[in-house]
Amino acid sequence: MATGDDGLAMGAEALAAFMAREFPQVAADFAIERVAPREIDVRLRVDERHLRPGGTVSGPSMFALADVSVYLAVLAMIGPEALAVTTGCSMDFMRKPAAGTDMIARCRLLKLGRVLAVGDVLLYSEGMDEPVARASMTYSIPPARG
Repeated sequence: MATGDDGLAMGAEALAAFMAREFPQVAADFAIERVAPREIDVRLRVDERHLRPGGTVSGPSMFALADVSVYLAVLAMIGPEALAVTTGCSMDFMRKPAAGTDMIARCRLLKLGRVLAVGDVLLYSEGMDEPVARASMTYSIPPARG
């Protein structure tokens, strides 16, 4: 699956370019902080549209950060596959995120098979030591085209 000397099929630049090309509607919201085999850190650039009443980051915005993180971690390992899709998610919201700061996802792939990938994501408000949420996500990887 991985092809580069670093064990990755795609690095941060290639992943960012892929997102900008395939998902321009959301690509500007996210920045890739770090990529390693089976791991990625992704930043959500929190803006007013990500907040809910009471001035906290909304659940859908946190879900998007977790989802994008696992998707990018999978692509980093297998290469550009736009049709990989989320098939399952379990998310625990543990504490209130800070409103005026970005959020950081720390994702690691627990399983990367031919058909399924499972990732674990911890979400942090920048500057906070404790995670604000945790997500477990499963992705379906389309069969290789012959």
